[in-house]
Amino acid sequence: MHPRFTRSTKLTVVAAIVASGTVLGACQRAQNARMDTTAAGEVARHDSLTDTTRARTTPANSTATNNDGWTDAQILAYTAAANTAEIAQGRLAEKKATNPAVKAFAREMVTDHEMMRREGTSFATSNKITPDTTKSDVTDLMKDSHDAITDWTNKAAGKDWDDAYMDKQIDEHKAVLDKLQNFEKSTTDAKLKDMLNKAVGKVQSHLTKAQDVKDNKLKA
Repeated sequence: MHPRFTRSTKLTVVAAIVASGTVLGACQRAQNARMDTTAAGEVARHDSLTDTTRARTTPANSTATNNDGWTDAQILAYTAAANTAEIAQGRLAEKKATNPAVKAFAREMVTDHEMMRREGTSFATSNKITPDTTKSDVTDLMKDSHDAITDWTNKAAGKDWDDAYMDKQIDEHKAVLDKLQNFEKSTTDAKLKDMLNKAVGKVQSHLTKAQDVKDNKLKA
């Protein structure tokens, strides 16, 4: 049975993830050495965080609305949530996938999305932007990832597990790619636009690889 999430709880989970990544960006390497490497452990820690770490936008961030209704602070919250979801899912797949190609793909997801998350945290810190997690797209993305990890933790390892992970990767990378392309067009910040452009290329590459693994490496 999936955990039941209220909107307040979802906002708390995602805001805590983004806020902790922004405030503690300088300590990322030391924390990674100490953290529980299981995806389930990471999600459990996120759920235990309190409202005191909820992200808040500054007046400047609130007024920096782009053409599609997203502020730069909201864009940064979405990208942080997407990267965190991919890292958590990838860590679980590294341990539980049985197909070597799926394991290799999962390792790449963890490495690449950790790098992308660090870049987003650095950008937010250097530009004094506090990621704004109030968009439902952000909270829904993290709830969906949480539910998937819960399912996969309880699901027996094997071909069906690997298929489920790769199907999810294809669907998620398509959705995130669409968002990033829209963000890139709408933001007026040149540096953020450049960062998003690089992210679009990376996510497109992931999508192509995920489709290849699904089509060519997982056939019975």
